[in-house]
Amino acid sequence: MHTHPAEIRGAWLPQVWLPILVLGSLWGFTEVVLGGALNAARVPFRAAILTGLGMGLLAIALASLRRPGVLLPITLIAILCKQLVVPILGVSLSCKANSCLAVGLEGLVLAGTATLIGRRLRSSTTLRVATGASAAAISAATFYWLGLRLAPCPYLLSFARSNGLSAFMRAEALPWASASAILFPAGYWIGGRLTDAASAWRARRPAFYYATSGALVAGSWLASALAIARGL
Repeated sequence: MHTHPAEIRGAWLPQVWLPILVLGSLWGFTEVVLGGALNAARVPFRAAILTGLGMGLLAIALASLRRPGVLLPITLIAILCKQLVVPILGVSLSCKANSCLAVGLEGLVLAGTATLIGRRLRSSTTLRVATGASAAAISAATFYWLGLRLAPCPYLLSFARSNGLSAFMRAEALPWASASAILFPAGYWIGGRLTDAASAWRARRPAFYYATSGALVAGSWLASALAIARGL
């Protein structure tokens, strides 16, 4: 029995594109709402926490969807959520240029790393730890080089010196890599267990599945918009 191409295309909506939208929105929520709350509370290693959470959400996508390419639209959705500052606050796109660059690099580098590693990622916890840590470290190093040329903030400019890269790697890349070494494998574990559960849930209670997914997306964007409007 052959599956009609239209059926295959239709299956991509609930099985691939809806999870992409949910995970991208959740990542945007963590960056905007949680990031703002951590900053307001002056929690140390805020960037490392957010990087680890982002890597964890991307790991869920990798484990459940098994396509490294899906990380790119997830990343784009998270960036668009951060750019809600433009219509809400009336600022320019460059306002969040560097933070969006960091998010974009995380998704791009991890997608490339996962593509190179391939199926081996599914069978080795050690490899997953190394993948999360190395992708975060490479992202940090690339962010240092590009960030200084894009829209450097005073903090990043403080590393614009002869030994700036090594100092930045110690201060930022090491915490990013440490958080990702923990949260990327954790996310991968969660994603592996969500695959069958989500499929069964969608088959048994499709209305509730779509309603919950829609609520997560709408709630993430609404909470992000409110947080930006309130200056969080």
